[in-house]
Amino acid sequence: MHNNIPCISASTTRRTEATPPMSLPTRLLAGRQVPIPGFGCMGISAYYAPSLKSEQHYQSVLRAAYDLGARHWDTANVYGEHGLGENERLIGRAIMELEIPREDIFLATKFGISYEDGVLRARGSPEYVRACLAQSLEALQTPYVDLYYVHRVDPDTPIEVTVNAMQQLKEEGKIRGIGLSECSAETLRKAAKVVTVDAVQVEYSLFETTPETNGLLATCKELNVPLVAYSPLGRGFLSGRFRTRADLPSIDSRLGLPRFSEENFPKNLVLVDHVNRLAQKKGCTAGQLALAWIHAQWERTIAIPGTTRVEALKENVESGKVVLSPEELTEIREVLDSFKPVGNRYDEWMTALEDQSA
Repeated sequence: MHNNIPCISASTTRRTEATPPMSLPTRLLAGRQVPIPGFGCMGISAYYAPSLKSEQHYQSVLRAAYDLGARHWDTANVYGEHGLGENERLIGRAIMELEIPREDIFLATKFGISYEDGVLRARGSPEYVRACLAQSLEALQTPYVDLYYVHRVDPDTPIEVTVNAMQQLKEEGKIRGIGLSECSAETLRKAAKVVTVDAVQVEYSLFETTPETNGLLATCKELNVPLVAYSPLGRGFLSGRFRTRADLPSIDSRLGLPRFSEENFPKNLVLVDHVNRLAQKKGCTAGQLALAWIHAQWERTIAIPGTTRVEALKENVESGKVVLSPEELTEIREVLDSFKPVGNRYDEWMTALEDQSA
């Protein structure tokens, strides 16, 4: 962890009686009704300049998420600037120190991306699955996770072998649901033949609609597998907060992504302007419109926006109040049909981990 993070004792963060959480809509995920939207935890320890704030600040964000009812928390063992488990440890400490009942949180984590000898690769061997879960449970300070995802598909291990190892962990009570992340439609079909797949997590937003064109969303619908949409705000781009690259901290990793490059950033702002216009017409924020759109695509789509700001968290939670009419959805679709994002969504390192199964 960062050296400037203060030590937080349980006595200084003692749980107090909070206002009951607002009534959020829920959707079925891994056998449990979870509130929507959920909360993507990556940004509190990785990629979006997390070192600019203290752990105490991030605990306040998690506390607010809990109080507001956003209790589906999504993490991964690789989310961190200082090694495996950093994000998971932060969440585990928050749950313990804020005295949040473990059963109140739908906790999801992932395994399957490793960095060894300067090489980023996907791993899914049974031994690796089991070893990663043991580390995650220790970091999260919990005997089980509600949903365990294969973060990226290992090209050298059949997906059937990977998910069968996960099924064993499910039978042992250490995980309650099996998920796939960034998989192809074919990989999903293969996995679903041997185990119950409880969720597919993939990037899906007004800024990234590939799941609609590569068959993945259609396959999820066919097999009735919920689609959990990460980066549903286009890594914050759709919120309209960032008008130039200078609006992002100099150490923010988004500056290294092709869609945020000097050349492509202004071209992609065209979509942001369209979304802002539609949101103003609707009487909501751009971010709320983007999240409402995700949830309007299918009754089993679930968005997990992340943020490091309590005010943005409240805005995201209130997106559940936004209901888009058929006419509004048609207008949004017309915008999407006229716009194509400029630039790849990932750099070469992460692109190399894409599932190549046809």
